[in-house]
Amino acid sequence: MKIAVIGAKGVPPRQGGIEHYCAALYPRLVAQGHSVDLYARSSYTGGSGQYEYEGVRVISLPCLNLRGVDAFTSAAMGAIAARKTDYDIVHFHALGPALFTGLPSLATRSKIVVTCQGLDWQRSKWGGFSSRLIRLGEQAAARYAHEIVVVSRDLQQYFRRTYGRETIYLPNAPAEYLPSDPTFRYGTSLGLTRDRYLVFLGRLVPEKCPDLLLEAFQQLTTDWKLVFVGDSSDTSKFTTDLFKRSAGNSNVVFTGQLRGSLLAEIVRGAGLLVLPSNLEGLPLAMLEGMQEGVPIVASNIPPHQQLLEQGRGLIFEAGNLESCVQTLRAAIANPDQRRMMAEQAQTHVKRHYNWDQIATKTEQLYKFMCNTPWYGSVAPKRAMVSQEKVQC
Repeated sequence: MKIAVIGAKGVPPRQGGIEHYCAALYPRLVAQGHSVDLYARSSYTGGSGQYEYEGVRVISLPCLNLRGVDAFTSAAMGAIAARKTDYDIVHFHALGPALFTGLPSLATRSKIVVTCQGLDWQRSKWGGFSSRLIRLGEQAAARYAHEIVVVSRDLQQYFRRTYGRETIYLPNAPAEYLPSDPTFRYGTSLGLTRDRYLVFLGRLVPEKCPDLLLEAFQQLTTDWKLVFVGDSSDTSKFTTDLFKRSAGNSNVVFTGQLRGSLLAEIVRGAGLLVLPSNLEGLPLAMLEGMQEGVPIVASNIPPHQQLLEQGRGLIFEAGNLESCVQTLRAAIANPDQRRMMAEQAQTHVKRHYNWDQIATKTEQLYKFMCNTPWYGSVAPKRAMVSQEKVQC
């Protein structure tokens, strides 16, 4: 099959769930004999042109390097370019780029897939105009996509309730971390002690609520430290305010974005991984922490509950400072509980969230779409049939 991918900033991934998702999925499909073209953004790759990443042909398109605008311009150009090539599958990632699903859907015989990693129009970094465009992208996906893939059960319910569309549930899976320094040298240089710190892993943006975690930590009486791993994402004012609120507190550490062995060292050494978000799809950070055997504390939004139910982590009420404080206090005071829930979570992730399985099921979906004649036009609720075919 010939596959076009639109919506990712580019690969190799530096930040962002979609970029990690594409970097894990598409080289596996190339290894199965398929051809994959990934349309990227020059603002991310450093220039226009083509290059190869683990067998995937990356086509870097020119775009306007302005907040929000680059995503739409590169997606539009990718959709236009995809019309000129005889692709079997055109796969849009994220709701903003899905605004242009109508271009290849109406002008080619390609089968159109949209993957929704989350309801991006709810993210606070987007202004009113950008949010409306993303919402229009969601509506375009519901109208033009032959199939919609979602990464959580909560998103599956949302599309059924809002549009009457059945969707394919294909979750994310964690990345494999590199080996890390067994002497914990980098962590020690930051003043950290293994198993005696909380770690926040993700973009420093309002919907992930690092400010709530900081305030909760400041109310604890403990010798533990708090480590923020991640950078801002068009949220410089929010990040600056976060720095100011933690100024003078030596127990709060900001590492910026980490990769490779340094990221692995800090996550593996944590006593708790804390995800206080108000909005997520299916968080890769949580999956990675669970895979590494790190105990998890998280807000009670549906994607977190899906991963942490049956004793695989501790939950507090989203946005509730006192609930967060009490849950952190209980977790810190109970090392046996932390160990037990981490072991259960690690086993669960290894069994149910695996990139080889996801690649196989994605390939099954693509093949089913290409080999089924009634995919010639969009029909809502069609995914109930193909969900059975991909055995998810």
